[in-house]
Amino acid sequence: MNDEDTLRPEYPADLIKSGVRGKYVKRYREGTNIVVISPELHKLFPDSDSVNKALREYAKEHEISA
Repeated sequence: MNDEDTLRPEYPADLIKSGVRGKYVKRYREGTNIVVISPELHKLFPDSDSVNKALREYAKEHEISA
């Protein structure tokens, strides 16, 4: 392993030290379910809440359970 310091001069050390270890680990472990919808559907479903509401109604009408 190479222990040589390869940090470029344009990256200040205080910026590197200001990071928080594990900041996003919980979110990463939970995983994500990202679905890209067509632009024309974005008018009908502008956010996650509207998509979730529509899918729940669809599932209820078609007697589909999770």
